[in-house]
Amino acid sequence: MSIKKILVVDDSPTERLALSEVLIRSGYQVVTAENGEDAIARSRSELPDLILMDVVMPGMNGYQATRTISRWETTRDIPIIMCTSKGLETDRIWGMRQGAYDYIVKPVDHTALLARIKSIG
Repeated sequence: MSIKKILVVDDSPTERLALSEVLIRSGYQVVTAENGEDAIARSRSELPDLILMDVVMPGMNGYQATRTISRWETTRDIPIIMCTSKGLETDRIWGMRQGAYDYIVKPVDHTALLARIKSIG
């Protein structure tokens, strides 16, 4: 599977912009969502090749959105990388149990993130 379109989910406009710029410069098409509900809707309408999911967001958090996306028939095969400030091992384990493919703690090392994306695609 080749990664072309990436959904960036984060309630922080600064984080969304920073990740989007890095990804666009690396040749990816980027769509964004600012909360869990929007992430679910965008994952279904856009069918991205990969989702970068924040955890701490108002309303539905990233764990809940990941669980929903990873269990819905048309989106279950989209890999989700959680990009979050929640760095405890229990947080990572919980994220993986919700259906995440990978888990990265903020601040995100852009070089390492791009390498992980290439390893998926």
